Formats: sequence, structure tokens, C-alpha cells
Amino acid sequence: MQCSILPVEDLLQILVRASAPLVYTVDARLRPPTPNPPPPHSTRPAPPPQSSTVQSVVVSSLQGSEESPPTTRMMSSATLCQTGAWRFVTSLMRDRRSWLGRLPECFSVPKTRSTSPSLPCSSSSHYRCFSASAASRNSSSSPHQKTPSYSYVIVGAGSAGCVLANRLSEDAHESVLLLEAGPKDMLLGSIRLSWKTHMPAALTYNLCDDKYNWSYNTLPQAHMDNRVLYWPRGRVWGGSSSLNAMVYIRGHAEDYNRWQREGAEGWDYEHCLPYFRKAQCHELGENRYRGGGGPLHVSRGKTSHPLHKAFIEAGQQAGYPFTEDMNGHQQEGLGWMDMTIHNGKRWSTASAYLRPVLGRPNLKTEVRCLTSKILFDGNRAVGVEYIQKGQKKRVFADKEVILSGGAINSPQLLMLSGVGNADDLKQLDIPVVQHLPGVGSNLQDHLELYIQQQCTQPITLYKAQKPFHMVKIGLEWLTLFTGYGATAHLESGGFIRSRPHVTHPDIQFHFLPSQVIDHGRVASKLEAYQVHVGPMRSTSIGCMTLKSTNPLDHPNLQPNYLSTDTDVWEFRQCVKLSREIFAQKAFDPFRGNEALPGPQVQSDADIDAFVRRKADSAYHPSCTCKMGSPSDPMAVVDSSTRVLGLERLRVVDASIMPSIVSGNLNAPTIMMAEKAADIIRGRPPLVETGVPVYQPPTLDTQR
Repeated sequence: MQCSILPVEDLLQILVRASAPLVYTVDARLRPPTPNPPPPHSTRPAPPPQSSTVQSVVVSSLQGSEESPPTTRMMSSATLCQTGAWRFVTSLMRDRRSWLGRLPECFSVPKTRSTSPSLPCSSSSHYRCFSASAASRNSSSSPHQKTPSYSYVIVGAGSAGCVLANRLSEDAHESVLLLEAGPKDMLLGSIRLSWKTHMPAALTYNLCDDKYNWSYNTLPQAHMDNRVLYWPRGRVWGGSSSLNAMVYIRGHAEDYNRWQREGAEGWDYEHCLPYFRKAQCHELGENRYRGGGGPLHVSRGKTSHPLHKAFIEAGQQAGYPFTEDMNGHQQEGLGWMDMTIHNGKRWSTASAYLRPVLGRPNLKTEVRCLTSKILFDGNRAVGVEYIQKGQKKRVFADKEVILSGGAINSPQLLMLSGVGNADDLKQLDIPVVQHLPGVGSNLQDHLELYIQQQCTQPITLYKAQKPFHMVKIGLEWLTLFTGYGATAHLESGGFIRSRPHVTHPDIQFHFLPSQVIDHGRVASKLEAYQVHVGPMRSTSIGCMTLKSTNPLDHPNLQPNYLSTDTDVWEFRQCVKLSREIFAQKAFDPFRGNEALPGPQVQSDADIDAFVRRKADSAYHPSCTCKMGSPSDPMAVVDSSTRVLGLERLRVVDASIMPSIVSGNLNAPTIMMAEKAADIIRGRPPLVETGVPVYQPPTLDTQR
């Protein structure tokens, strides 16, 4: 029997730091994985004989499965009240060895340890003999070397990759390998020990830390005072769904109808809505727009906080409608937001799709492995090469290689593998496999601002960020998954049109009863509330290029923010319209001085300067491997997500969006992966015709 426990000092740090959760101070019980035998139909050579020993790994009730009743989770709130939180903490220090034994509901998980000789590739029970032609094309490996092989190799366990791993492994006769550059999203199988990921209010810890985050930066932006902007992206199971603010927004129906017009055949709203519904399990139940039986749990903002209520009421006083469901019939208006939070915990795609199916014998996962190259045999993708623990390894795909690394990593891997603009590749001495100039082009993102107002009453989250209150909040979440730690606090928001004759909303609001400074890397300084606001369909288009042939080097990211007069004007409107809402009667009991932009910023020139100085990314890079018609010279994948001009290679993630949608990107990315899974499996597409969508009474006015 082996038990791995953290030093008490680390556990104390977890308890104390976990009680510092608030969003803006610094977006089935798990089954143990089982060995992966070859699928019954496999004709591959059998792996070498293995003998095994069984280890027992103690997994404590800190795992915090959603099914565990409150009485079995560490200590109940009643116990904490009776004994005192600090008495509990000091008891850990008195008896380190027996502490783990005192935890309830420990159980053992058998783990098989292979004693077979080590292989040059990743250990696996799937093997194949690979042809000499492809092997010699990609490396100096000897012909007919035994190498691991699966039906599908998926690169990236993010918002799309976890969905694909789940759906493709539903077919028991197919084998699936999921590769992730980052770690798992749990420490020692525990949600509580991984509180930075799973506590909704703790989201900025990982947004500002490179442990689970690629931590990209753009090139200096010429139209933003040469500022370098920060782009966090997930590098962990769940990808950016394990880092984001958990806002569930689908975009507008017209976004998907526009995709159809842009060449993405079969991706209009009536073909996308069924996959939103298939993915979703909404707490309010199923209707024509919402799903009720999918793996992705979605909750509705339900706070009684007076500032959230004031924001929605102020929007109506300013002339905007209240919307019952901004993901349903009517996006336009202000209302309560949907969130990917379930039972007080972040509900990432790792929680929804991956961890519940880790026991499938035909699904294999690898973590901390950086995929460095796609392996080709002519124009046919046959596998990938990756780096794990300093060693280069290879794995092969009998059917397809699927890239789901996201809008930065997928085009980067394509270019490193010889797929991209031939002239750019030749400059780096990368052999050209397929000339596709659209790879890395068409980069689109949402830029946003914070409009901040001081609050005259002590009701914002400012006090909750003080050490004593953070301890209370953290302990409540650690024991019960409730309280201020169980929400990201972005519970109200909305969509409006910037001007007359705009057919559907092009400005988005997220309201927060707190102050954010520098992505949350600087603590709040005063009692304040704010609205995040920005245009949804900016006309500035950028690109990304390789910096070098080293896969560890971040690519050059050039979004070209604010490079068009239209974008500058729309941001001016964002500031003016936000100020107008904050000036309504509903905020009279709370309104203090304006903190940002500040009362001195009044003229258009002043507003433009403020935007250049303070606008920042909303973390929605997309469209760098756009889906389109083969006749489109900038298209990278076709409507079936296959890379143009190549065989057995697909891209499924936010990079294949033809154009950015009007809202957050996590829900659309999950939908795309659900739809792509049906395409890959050869299933007929789901379709829902005649679904009504709200139309403004008139387009002659802005509201």
C-alpha cells in the first residue's frame, strides 16, 4: 500500500490560499482508468507479454465527487463551527501521519505496472508495423518498427478535444488517443486540492499563472500605443474551459447563417442548434432552444446581489428589452447569464466529457506531451511526433489525425509540419507538404474595455477580498461547494445594437460587482462595480506566423487591433452607451464617482485615447484555419473539417470558425466538436428547421 500526501505546510497553504478565491483579486464519481486492451477487431501484432503487479493508491474523500453527500466531505460546516477552522488546521500539524487516515471514505484503486521492456514510443497496448516509405519520409527510424497505433489521434484535450475523445470512443471498435501538452486538471484525483481550477471564483489564479496556461503575448499594437497584450490560453485538461470565466454564450443565429454564406456548407443555425442542445444539460430544463440531457451542465445566474439587479433594471430604463434567455429566442437585451457551473464547481469539458469516460478500454490519454510534428506519407497524415519528458515519441493513426489545439496551437502545428504559406515555410527551411496560405491568417478576437464606477455602499466584492473574509469563503467552498467561491460573479449581462440598421446585436456587456485591474493581477483598490463592454464583430483582421521551427517558441501574434475606423467608432459607442446605462435611476443609490475612464474623459479624442490605453483582449482568438469552400484561396478546412489537399487530417476547434461569433467562444467550440464528431462517424447531421429568432420591431432606431 502506497500513500502520497503533501507536506502539511503545503496543505496549510492550500487551505489558506484556497480561501482567497474571489474572481478579481490577483473565465459521476470518477472511475479509475483501466488498461487499454486492443479492440476486439484489431489485427495489429500483439504487444510483448506483460507481467504486472498491483499497487494500491489511496484516494481520499478530498476528491469531492458531486455524488458525495455533504456529510462525507471532509468536515461539515457544523463541525467547523463547533471545533473552529483553525483548531482543524492545527490538528493537521499535531499528527501528520494519521491525518490521512482520519479522512472518511478512503478507497483503493488497483493500478497495473508494466514490467515489459521500455519502448522507444509511448507505452500502449496498441501497435502496428509502419511502412518504410512514411518512416523514411519523417525520420531515420528503421522500417517496420513497431509503433503505437490508434484509430484516431486527437491533439489537444481542450474544449473540442475532450468532446471528440468522448464521442469517438463511444464506438467500442475504435481506439482513441488524446494528447495534451499540459497536465491533468486534478491533483491526486482531488477537486479540492485543485481548487484554483475548480473553484469558480478563483479563475484569475490560472489566468495569471503559466502552470496551466500558455501565457501568450501579442506583438506591439501600432494602433494601441504599441502596447503588448496578454493572451492566456488553457494548457490543461479542459483547455481554456478550465481557465475561462464560465460564461455560456452561443452567439446569434445570424452568425451561423453567415458561416453558411461564407462557404461553411451545413453550418447554418438550423444545423448548429441541435448540437448546442445535444451538448447541454440546462438546470431550467429542456425546450426548443435548450438541451436537457447532455453532459455539459449549464446554470442560470441567480444572485440576489442588488448591483446585478440594478444593472438589468438600468438597461430597461435606458430603453433596452429584458431577455429571458440570451441563448434562446432573443439574444438582444439585458438579463441573467448562463454559466458552465454545476453544484458550485467549474464544469469544464474535462468534467463534462473526459473524466466520466476514462474507464473506457478504447480511450487512452497522455499528458505533458508537446506535439511537434504531423507525420505524413505523401499527402496523407499517418501520425504525430511529440515530446514527453524530454524524449521524442511517435504514434500513428489508422484512420485520422485530428488537431484540436485551439486557434494558436493548431495553425502553429500545421506550419511546423509543412502545411501553410509555402513562401513563409521556405524561409524557415520547413519542407512544404501543402501550400495553404490561409493557415494562420484571418485571426480574429474580441477586444473589450472596463467602465468602472465607484460604489457609495459597501456591497461590492471589495470587502470579500480581505484576508479574514477570504478564509471564510474558501473554507465554505472547500467543505460544501457553496457561497461566494461557487460563482464567477459574472451573472448578468446582455447584448445591444450599436446603431440603427444593424440587424442583430454587435455590442456585449458582462456586469461585475467588483473592480478588475490588469487581468486581476493587481488587487482591487476601492468599492466599485464595472461593466466589460466591447464590439462583437470587429473589422480588424490579423494573422499569426512562426517565430522559429522550435515548437516551444510562441508564434508571432498580430491581431491588428483597432486598425479600422469602424472599430474605433464602435469602441467610442461602447463607452458612451455604457455610461448611459450607469447613469440611470436604478444606480442612484449606489453611484459614486466614475473610476474609468474618469470624468475628465469626455471628447471623442479623449475617449479614443482611453481606448488605446486601456482596451484588452477578451481572450477569444479564433478563425486562423477558417472553414470554407475549396474555391476560397484562404480556406484551410472544408465543411467536413478536413484539411484541404490532404488526407486523414482534420482540424476541429475555434480556429476553423469562418468568422468570429457574437459572444463568448466556449459554447460554440463545444457545439462544433459535437457536430464534427457526427461527421467523422458518418452519421446523418441533426437539423432543426423553423425555429423562430427575435427580430427588432424596427431597424430605424438603435434600440
